[in-house]
Amino acid sequence: MRIAGYFRVRAVAPFGLLASLVLLPASATAQSPQTPTFTKDVAPILQRSCVACHRPGEMAPMSLMTYEDARPWARAVKTRTSAREMPPWHIDRTIGIQDFKNNPSLSDQEIATIAKWVDGGAPRGNPADMPAPRQFAADSSDWQFAPDIVIKYPRHKVPVAGPDLYGNLYADIPIDQDRYIKAIQTRAADPQSRKVVHHALSYAVDDPDVEVSGDDSQGVDGGQFLVEYASGKNAEVYPEDSGVYLQQGKKAMVSYHLHSIGEETMAGIELGVQLYPKGYVPKHVRWSKQLAQSTAGIDIPAGTVARIDGYVMMHKAARIISFQPHMHIRGKRQCLELIYPTSGSSMKSEIVSCADFDYNWHLNYSYADAAAPIVPAGTILHTISWHDNSTANRSNPDPKNWVGDGQRTIDEMGFAWIGWYDLSDDEYKQEVEARKASSVRTTQQQQQP
Repeated sequence: MRIAGYFRVRAVAPFGLLASLVLLPASATAQSPQTPTFTKDVAPILQRSCVACHRPGEMAPMSLMTYEDARPWARAVKTRTSAREMPPWHIDRTIGIQDFKNNPSLSDQEIATIAKWVDGGAPRGNPADMPAPRQFAADSSDWQFAPDIVIKYPRHKVPVAGPDLYGNLYADIPIDQDRYIKAIQTRAADPQSRKVVHHALSYAVDDPDVEVSGDDSQGVDGGQFLVEYASGKNAEVYPEDSGVYLQQGKKAMVSYHLHSIGEETMAGIELGVQLYPKGYVPKHVRWSKQLAQSTAGIDIPAGTVARIDGYVMMHKAARIISFQPHMHIRGKRQCLELIYPTSGSSMKSEIVSCADFDYNWHLNYSYADAAAPIVPAGTILHTISWHDNSTANRSNPDPKNWVGDGQRTIDEMGFAWIGWYDLSDDEYKQEVEARKASSVRTTQQQQQP
């Protein structure tokens, strides 16, 4: 039984070149009765999957909220959606689990609808068919949920040029009693900050003199890890009745890694937190750690594509909540394999997720509750990562040089951020039985005429 159910360093410009501003020729505006229209067919797609970023004041370079906004970009929208470059979602659609909570990707039918709309002259359609504009909380800016508290770390100056910068910044956590976190998100505070923030790890700490440095470090004495941020990362929204403990009286600390971009920048980092009600204690503690990093080191000769493997054992039964590949500029692809414990000589394993990698988008893939892997104690998590150090990788700053592991943006690494919560033996058995029952019901429904 199944228990579990390329990157360029650049400012994000989701829909391409200025040439895309060129309007379609007038002769292309004739349409057949079957031609999709913006108001009836295309706008609902953009509302669901695009306008969270493509709206005024957000990270995307243009708005797609209205016909007037979207029409000049029609050809670019078709090109980028047809190539599945937008919206950003890099999960391999042919391997492993495909049910996720935060999947903004388009179906084949939606992509075909956009293409047909553009090829038919990109008509507006009947204004009465236009869906109501998607609403966003007025006081939450581009947070992906409505935060109860927003922590703003002091800004840090990044010079025009120089080595990568590492250090810690501190801020108050405005709570008056112990609470549990329900959702959390780190963001670079503005477009310029997004260009220079390589990563930012937030902790709750006692001692503001604690030193943490280096890429993705989690070793904080007396501190509690809260959340990781890297370019393009989405929010972490925890499953129902699971959370992260946040103690009153702690300081928020962010361990940052910044790099220069050829102009002086005052980098800003912010942390948004949504809390459970006061006094509420969720059933499960949600964990997030960097797991299955190769201990053999990274050795990528010039002009080659290299594979590295990492392993880690889950010592308790668990529900795996999310999978997020982490690599640097030459990162190409990563898969997560589960190797299950067996009593005999045979080995049972399955690859549950594979994702292409784009350094601009460190996406956190959150499994749907009914699909999230349920693993027994002793399961080994195996990450398989590929790095492209050849000229075929357009992001590669120097394909003529060897690359090894290290902390700088131009160095490499390979591991997965894994979110999970532990299960007791009884909970694990109950989860497995529930999956079996669900599988039987689904099979019976499919067999009905």
